[in-house]
Amino acid sequence: MVWGVLEEMRIRSLGVIDDAVVELSPGFTAVTGETGAGKTMVVTSLGLLLGGRADPALVRIGAASAVVEGRISVPAGGPAAARAEEAGAELDEGVLLVSRTISAEGRSRAHLGGRSVPVGLLAELADELVAVHGQTDQQGLLKPARQRGALDRYAGEAVSVPLAAYGEAYRRLRAVTGELEEITTRARERVQEADLLRFGLAEIEAVAPRAGEDVELAAEAERLGHAEALASAAALAHGALAGNPEDPEAVDATTLVAGAGRALEAVRSHDAALASLADRMGEISILLGDVAGELAGYADDLDADPLRLAAVEERRASLTQLTRKYGRDGEGTVAVLAWAEESAARLGELDGDDDRIEELTAERDRLRDELSVLAQGLTDARTETADRFAAAVTAELASLAMPHARVSFDISQTEDPEGVEVGGRRVAYGPSGADEVELLLAPHPGAPPRPIAKGASGGELSRVMLAVEVVFAGTDPVPTYLFDEVDAGVGGKAAVEIGRRLAKLAKTAQVVVVTHLPQVAAFADRQLLVEKTNDGSVTRSGVTVLEGEERVRELSRMLAGQEDSETARAHAEELLATARADG
Repeated sequence: MVWGVLEEMRIRSLGVIDDAVVELSPGFTAVTGETGAGKTMVVTSLGLLLGGRADPALVRIGAASAVVEGRISVPAGGPAAARAEEAGAELDEGVLLVSRTISAEGRSRAHLGGRSVPVGLLAELADELVAVHGQTDQQGLLKPARQRGALDRYAGEAVSVPLAAYGEAYRRLRAVTGELEEITTRARERVQEADLLRFGLAEIEAVAPRAGEDVELAAEAERLGHAEALASAAALAHGALAGNPEDPEAVDATTLVAGAGRALEAVRSHDAALASLADRMGEISILLGDVAGELAGYADDLDADPLRLAAVEERRASLTQLTRKYGRDGEGTVAVLAWAEESAARLGELDGDDDRIEELTAERDRLRDELSVLAQGLTDARTETADRFAAAVTAELASLAMPHARVSFDISQTEDPEGVEVGGRRVAYGPSGADEVELLLAPHPGAPPRPIAKGASGGELSRVMLAVEVVFAGTDPVPTYLFDEVDAGVGGKAAVEIGRRLAKLAKTAQVVVVTHLPQVAAFADRQLLVEKTNDGSVTRSGVTVLEGEERVRELSRMLAGQEDSETARAHAEELLATARADG
């Protein structure tokens, strides 16, 4: 039963499509039409909805932007629905609205459930909802890395669990090896850095600055440098307040204030306001006495020693030199002491390099031993899985008009004295283990198994890819499969078998196929025709559902290039009858 389907797509100003709606349904949908009519735009549109690369060249000439909108039903509570809701998207009774806009200038925007989202989120959902396969995917299957990925995907937890442990150890080994190389290859620079740090710390230790000492010395130097002026000012101020013993006739502030206070005290009992002023005059008299006393003490304590001033200036020069070398402007000795603290810690790191090298070397060797065990486990799991996977794909090929074909896997390793140990040999290794996986095909009895990149024709490659996907559908299904020209290079009986197998796959998932083969289209539950108008564009009326006589006419065109050929019509009706009988 289909548990999530692509229900509809609206495409505007994309390639040859002006404005068209593609209505899809559960089961098997075939998309057909003349070459260049825009069938592939269906695949391109879906790719955009699923986070594919936005190419401004896709925007229809004269249009400001291209827009693709889609309605996708998603299973309630499934990972796709949960991820969409987490991003703030709203689901309308299990239906998710997705849109993608591409401007002619290259800007791209994505919306999910009415909420603007990063394009990358659409790609995340794609992994859960749709498997898209086209000509580029067939070429991808030729790459050993993709073949190893297919094998690992089929193996499931038998490979994914040890692969996760291997990956963690591999990343740690890379980090340890990188740090070890950095320490050893930069040994000379680190020695030079350590020498510079020791020299700087020795300079600072010899001067032994205190935090804030430079500020204190600056104040003292200012005072000592103006000692005579300060003493003269203090003596003059003291005389003005307390009087000058050498000039008994001089009037001082203390005497005048005392006289004013006595005058007020004599009459204070007659007026409360005057009494308050008398109290304040008393306070002034006390304050004047205190200031006068402090001025006398200041003058006595003031040191005009030129030797002390010279010592202060010399100390300030030493601190200034340290600040220029090791401090920052405006921060003085505080910055110097901070540099010393940081440098001492760094020096400890540098001096501990020998110990660190020993530790890292031991950890590297331990991790290599651990990777050897994990890599051996991966090889064993892949070898065991390869036999089952190859047998399942071989069985599928028998259903695709390749009854004598045999698929197998070659799992090998490349010797490397610096590598990990697998099967008693030192071999090269990478982030996915030590195995080189290659899919082999023997198309008929007596033919030696050869890599599919070298031994498979276009038609054989199409069927191998379809067989692999059908096998995956039984172990790791997705709701929707979309195939673009999966039947390339195939004809006759093989095409019929591909149509029959796609129809079987459509019993458990939604299958959308862009095809030029009538043998494949005949097995579809629904057939869509993409047609251009006279001006070369595809409009809303250019994507139609074919039924009855219209479908026979289209199949006839696909068979013979003539819609009204009686022979072609008879063949088309026979194909439809065969497909209905199989269903």
